[in-house]
Amino acid sequence: MDRVKLRGSPVSLRKGQMLMTEFTAESLKFDGGAGPIAADKWSPASTGNTRGTVLMLHGGGQTRHSWDRAAKILAHEGWVVYTLDARGHGDSAWDAEGDYTVDALAQDLRLVIDQISATEGRTVRPVLFGASMGGMTGMVAEGEYPGLCRALVLVDITPKVRPDGLARIHDFMRGSPNGFANLEEAADAVAAYQPHRTRPKNIEGLRRNVREGSDGRLYWHWDPAFTRLGANLDKPQDNHDRLTAAANHIAVPTLLVYGAESDIVGADGIDELLALIPPARAVAVAAAGHMVAGDDNAVFVQAVSGFLDELGS
Repeated sequence: MDRVKLRGSPVSLRKGQMLMTEFTAESLKFDGGAGPIAADKWSPASTGNTRGTVLMLHGGGQTRHSWDRAAKILAHEGWVVYTLDARGHGDSAWDAEGDYTVDALAQDLRLVIDQISATEGRTVRPVLFGASMGGMTGMVAEGEYPGLCRALVLVDITPKVRPDGLARIHDFMRGSPNGFANLEEAADAVAAYQPHRTRPKNIEGLRRNVREGSDGRLYWHWDPAFTRLGANLDKPQDNHDRLTAAANHIAVPTLLVYGAESDIVGADGIDELLALIPPARAVAVAAAGHMVAGDDNAVFVQAVSGFLDELGS
């Protein structure tokens, strides 16, 4: 069983902070099954050969901007990086029928990869990063369509999840149906949900995660239909059956990065994943919860960089 635990690195954190001002993204739109899918493309400074393509999928209720800091560092290290807003999230289209099933998300992923390949005039097999919902999407897509990806980085998600943590996420996402009067109220809601994090003094970064409604109030930047009970992501047993079947067919190098204090990923889920995907390994980020990349971005990038180095060019 291959597991390690990593702690913070001030050097790598300073590196990430410096790069925040050195790289800017190109905004793109892909065609998805529900309409346009918003994306950012982060390109290396060098116009020579790149190390390959990275495609990053956020978790439920997040947007592509949750990956900004990591994407800039990876671009600096020679990767072409795409970050996507999932359907119903951020600047991507909402599905008219409220279809946010894993099937729909995986199909969108395949469409995006096809379009990247068409643009580059070659078959692109990206290293796929998936946080939570994005990791579920990646496991289903690669497991049911083997060879779609070059490698997988799963961020705090396994086929088996802890029901208490899942319930807490659902409660948060359904907890403010009437929105917020201002950004301070939204920041208070996030602080209550993530008490282990220090509340930032500057909350302007949160603005990308909210939209202004016709009533002038602020709402989370996702389609409210995403959180309805039903056939979306609210059936843990159905998801577990689907994900274990998919994971059993994954043969590409796979890295699980999980929070040591996660309330979603437990020891039994990690053991099951490592048994299902023989090439997989697991890395714990100390003092991080479910939002691993945000809780300790420096250590997250440190763990992932070593894995990417082993893939070669």
